[in-house]
Amino acid sequence: MNNSLTNTARLLGAGLRALLVLTVLTGVIYPLAVTGVAQALFSNKANGSEIKADGKVVGSSLIGQQGYGLDYFQPRPANGLGVNSVNTQYKLILSGATNRSGDNADLIKWVKEVKAKVVKDNSTAGYTVNPSDVPADAVTSSGSGLDPDISPAYADLQVHRVAERNGLSVAQVDKLVRDYTDGRTLGFIGEPRVNVLQLNVALKELTKKG
Repeated sequence: MNNSLTNTARLLGAGLRALLVLTVLTGVIYPLAVTGVAQALFSNKANGSEIKADGKVVGSSLIGQQGYGLDYFQPRPANGLGVNSVNTQYKLILSGATNRSGDNADLIKWVKEVKAKVVKDNSTAGYTVNPSDVPADAVTSSGSGLDPDISPAYADLQVHRVAERNGLSVAQVDKLVRDYTDGRTLGFIGEPRVNVLQLNVALKELTKKG
């Protein structure tokens, strides 16, 4: 009986020691080490890929934003905007697609309305946008509803409007778009893209200089 109790006590003690050691290793040392390496080597990414303007954090390069005036480049439409909306303001707590099929009557109506608005908003005195010029990402949201990027085609379509409203030349704004266009990841993954927040921050700086 005494041997049995002694063995039980030893096993219990060994288990508690193992628990303590593993808790310190995996619950304290490992997280601190990973955090330290991340902060030392990938500080910006580890902190949420923050974008700053005038010394203040204005957003993340990973999450889209709504609410830009027509003086700025517009993002993709918010998910389901106007059609039993799923995510109308890029709210982070809600992500997902509308899951409507391509022949859904509400979706078709909404896309036509958005396309007409894109054409109207981006046609200027010397530049007319044709409905056939409007790319798909100008009238549809992404699968997550939080896409921070637009296609170079959609950015190009907005150049004349942005230039006119900010008193800049088309060449200046076009160069800005080229400077902030990222190619395919590793040269073959995904599509070329333009981060809207980064582009608008650069645009604001350009207007200050102008």
